[in-house]
Amino acid sequence: MGRVRQATAGMWDRFTASDPGLIRLLSASDTVGGIVVTLALLAALHAPVTLLVVGAVATMASSFAITEPRLRDQAVTHALGLPAALLSVVLAALLVSHRVIADLVFIALIFGAVYIRRFGKRGTALGMIAFQLFFVSQFVQAGPGMLPQLCGAVAVAFASGALVRFGILRTDPERTLERLQRAFRVRLGRVLDVLAEVAAPGLSAPLPDRAVADLHRSTARLHECALMIQSRLEAGTPDARTAALVQRRVAEAEIATERLGILLLRALEPAGQDADYTLTLHLPGHLPAPGTSPGPEATGPDVAALRTLERELRALRLLIDLTAEQRRGTGYAVVRNRLLGYRGDGRLPDASPAVQDAFRGVGELARAMLGLHLALDQDRDSADDSPETARSREELEAEDVSLAAEEEDEDRATPTGISPATRAAFQVATGSGLAILGGELLSPQRWYWAVLTCWVVFINTASTGEILIKGYRRLIGTIVGVVAGLALAVVVGGDPWLAFALVIVCIFGMSFTAPLSYTLMSFFVTMMLGLLYTLLHTFSTAVLVLRIEETALGAACGLIAAVLVLPVDTGRRTDEQLRQVLQRLDDVVSAAVARLSGAPAADLSDSGLLTRARDLDTALDGLRRAVKPLTHPISPLRARRRNARHVMGLLETCAYHARSLAATAEQIPDSQPMAGDPRLAEAAGRIDRNLRTLIRWIAKPERGTTLETGPDVAALLGEPLQGTVALRVLRHLQRMDEGILGLARPLGLGTALADRDGPARSSMPARDSSA
Repeated sequence: MGRVRQATAGMWDRFTASDPGLIRLLSASDTVGGIVVTLALLAALHAPVTLLVVGAVATMASSFAITEPRLRDQAVTHALGLPAALLSVVLAALLVSHRVIADLVFIALIFGAVYIRRFGKRGTALGMIAFQLFFVSQFVQAGPGMLPQLCGAVAVAFASGALVRFGILRTDPERTLERLQRAFRVRLGRVLDVLAEVAAPGLSAPLPDRAVADLHRSTARLHECALMIQSRLEAGTPDARTAALVQRRVAEAEIATERLGILLLRALEPAGQDADYTLTLHLPGHLPAPGTSPGPEATGPDVAALRTLERELRALRLLIDLTAEQRRGTGYAVVRNRLLGYRGDGRLPDASPAVQDAFRGVGELARAMLGLHLALDQDRDSADDSPETARSREELEAEDVSLAAEEEDEDRATPTGISPATRAAFQVATGSGLAILGGELLSPQRWYWAVLTCWVVFINTASTGEILIKGYRRLIGTIVGVVAGLALAVVVGGDPWLAFALVIVCIFGMSFTAPLSYTLMSFFVTMMLGLLYTLLHTFSTAVLVLRIEETALGAACGLIAAVLVLPVDTGRRTDEQLRQVLQRLDDVVSAAVARLSGAPAADLSDSGLLTRARDLDTALDGLRRAVKPLTHPISPLRARRRNARHVMGLLETCAYHARSLAATAEQIPDSQPMAGDPRLAEAAGRIDRNLRTLIRWIAKPERGTTLETGPDVAALLGEPLQGTVALRVLRHLQRMDEGILGLARPLGLGTALADRDGPARSSMPARDSSA
């Protein structure tokens, strides 16, 4: 039984890591539960099939649309959604016999439903509910005589949805945040598992591509979970100070984990090879070519030290899994004290500097986890604390006091030109009009499939390329779903209960996979339709083939509208996002270097450096979404795809070093062992100038623009002062400088050797290329 329980717990941990906070599971359960309750109540009232369909769609629409994190906000939106739904139902019923007018009103409603997204999540939810209810009322052809029953079915649906969401499956934001934190620990443990596997062979074997790919994947998932925690902090914590503190500690733990991975890769690199494993971690497939075999000096102390390092990584992995109660034992304190001891030089093994740095990385991650436990009130002072543990507590508490005194200044850019919501409203209204016309020509009874496809391809898209990719994914999911639907129809035969059970499974699958894969969601939707037609005894191969045709038509209409009506070129979209990323990167580097060079906190425009680093991460995620059309396997532009992936790898590397600089700079006011070095500002000046040059170049390319190159940052700094922070940040500045210069070629710029006594000397001709 013990092994079964352990295996079950392990499987559950992996599941929670794949679905952080169980957000997708609870959302799917909420949708299915609401539909089941609605259908049960309507069936008990002997409602006809028409009302069952309207009730089920109303429940599904409210469940999908309402996404605010706070229960109070969800309740308000749910309450406002009922009159919006009733108004749509009444309007659709009154116009059921006036087809042309109904279509015109439908297009106007589509425009309004998209335009209202500019008012945030509540506007998006109300628009989606109004669209879905008008659509389903027209679909079932319910006339004015059925208005009382229709309104009653909608009211039952909203009441059932509220019962499930706020009663049966009520999920407080605090509990969601707790689950996210648990998922963060699981994903952090997965990174440490991979690191231990990487360290196990030591220097006796070359670093395998699979290990680096696993490390990249697990680190990326840890980053994704950290961003999800950030999005839920405001709703899941009692006050803004606690939210800022938890965000800071999560960011520190993520940065320390990423840094430990890079230090370990560097410690394992062959002698004579100076590879940039930072880029390797962020750009899969960029594993450096094997160097020479390790020299004799690497086979003695380093081999023994790496064995110890593997054991310490596994020890740290075990500590992460312990609950707050389990951490109160003496054994935990002993291991924690030992790991924190690697922050100083006293416990470091007799090994090469690279291996010693990896041990220091273990100590920094142990300190970051201690800080996270303190922020969550899960760790108290203990008589078993070692001097290093006591010092770490003092540093963390001093940082907390400093954070409480800070006031953040947020710079919000004023939007110019047509807003995205307005542009999308005109586009989707035009595309829906075309879809109605084309859908009527294909099938007067099934035209709505084309309109639905056109509608959904515009959700959460911002460029023509994104719309093309989304339409392609919906079409692929539909085709595969048709094949599966044909197979299920044979299996179900005439068994209505089996068909109904499979419909519920498909609804759950659709809800669960919607945030994960649009192709899978389309697959489950199409399978569900095949089963519904089986239940209604209207199933045929021709109907499912028609769905493929209508889906392709809707995707084509959406793409035509995106190209002809206020188009947003994919290149323009990526340029805007790239410029924002570079601006955020410049903000983080400038503020961090100012602090690192010894500038008082009062002289900085914003001392929330980790907050700025998170803004950089958010912008980078936006760029990652924007370049997906360029990096998708179906993209015919192979060279541009490689270019975009290379740029993303360089930017992720620069973002990592920027986060590390910000984390180090945050410790400057309170950490006595480190003092600022005034020469850092001058040494990092080239990074700032090159970032500003890149921003200007992307906004308006000018012939002859070059990036400034020259001596290494370490050479510009001169001899670092002992005991200053410069010794710790030099590698970050150097790698960031190299990464920014590496952007020159893919972005079409040249580089020039800076000459203080004369004009810059060009070292690489500019090229006309784009990421």
